[in-house]
Amino acid sequence: MTDTQSPEDRTGLARRAVLAAGGAAVTAVGVGGAFMTDAQASDRPDQEGACYTLTSELVEGPYYIDADKLRQDVTEDQEGIPLSLTLKVIDAETCKPLRNAAVDIWHCNASGVYSGYEEMGSGGGGGTPPSGPPPTDTPTGPPPGGGGGHQEPTDDTRYLRGTWHTDRHGQVTFRTVFPGWYQGRCVHIHVKVHVDGEWTDAGYEGGHTCHTGQLFFDETSVLLSAEVEPYASNTTTRTTLDEDTIYPGNGHEGGLLSLRYDRHHIARGVRGRLTLAVEPDETNNG
Repeated sequence: MTDTQSPEDRTGLARRAVLAAGGAAVTAVGVGGAFMTDAQASDRPDQEGACYTLTSELVEGPYYIDADKLRQDVTEDQEGIPLSLTLKVIDAETCKPLRNAAVDIWHCNASGVYSGYEEMGSGGGGGTPPSGPPPTDTPTGPPPGGGGGHQEPTDDTRYLRGTWHTDRHGQVTFRTVFPGWYQGRCVHIHVKVHVDGEWTDAGYEGGHTCHTGQLFFDETSVLLSAEVEPYASNTTTRTTLDEDTIYPGNGHEGGLLSLRYDRHHIARGVRGRLTLAVEPDETNNG
């Protein structure tokens, strides 16, 4: 497999013990046609030879499904603003790229629903509104979409989830859509990085999780997305980046993406990128 081959045929179910083997991932994916030359871009930390502060470790959240879809295009049939997401994984101590690291991403759709958990409604919030008198006991369990223990999937849907490997430059690019939002959380994408496994003819075996984090979007981009369907039909009260209880508030080190888009036509697509500086010898399961 070469760098230009399409990953769409890699849609079979698998587990962490058997990840798809193959060549290097593509390092650029266009979205929504060409970008305007005056596209807005936040500051870009990805400079050759630059060293980085360790990227923040954050909570995994309840809706992780291990290595279920091995692919770069995770969109499936989901509507939304096209998003090309490029992540570069480096060793925080040596600043060298980590080649063949397995990277997972997963996030909700424009309506705030996670695949695998559709029966739980927006952000795992329970679907059908409750009826009858309000409860008098103390609420238990994790907040919608936040921390707490893992929830078992309720269905077989797997849109907006995928696992792929970094190339020799430590980069991997996913094609997805701009996430929506749900009660209690700002717009975000979950991410995991796995290293020290072995790529064989059978797949990727062994290894451990060295980074668990989340990726965040600046308020300008989110407000612009909210003017576009299907996001405009999401009536859930939105939590801003500053209001979010999980975003650490430390910019790129905390997962804030560098974004590029045409602010007058964001529906044409967004390019996001970030360098993840990790400790490959550590285990961080989130």
